[in-house]
Amino acid sequence: MRFLSQAARGIAATVLSLSAAGAFAQAVSFIEPANGATVSSPFKVKFGVMGMEVKPAGDMTEKTGHHHLLINAEPIKAGESVPFDETHLHFGKGQTETEVKLAPGTYTLTLQFANGAHQSYGPAGSNTIKVTVK
Repeated sequence: MRFLSQAARGIAATVLSLSAAGAFAQAVSFIEPANGATVSSPFKVKFGVMGMEVKPAGDMTEKTGHHHLLINAEPIKAGESVPFDETHLHFGKGQTETEVKLAPGTYTLTLQFANGAHQSYGPAGSNTIKVTVK
């Protein structure tokens, strides 16, 4: 794993530990920015997922879904719908990156994976980082 990026190593370790435990292996990650990064607005956010396939909203195929970016919000409980508001950004076309504009400050960003009906896969299908916008 020494040639993998930090994010890829984290995903691989999560998948290995979940597989060893006999659990369904899914891992959601931020490819960029890194946890603790200082960024200038606007900044690029890239999403990653392993163990699931990205599909557009409306597609209810098993083991698929799409990303949601939560700004200063907690992961959504499994089975609950992701709200539609300014702090819960939906990427229902199957996007795997976006550009985010935020005022200067410190933010918690949570990547939440959900099925085609925007129903959360829960904390196991999420990942949270902190960023500072300068």
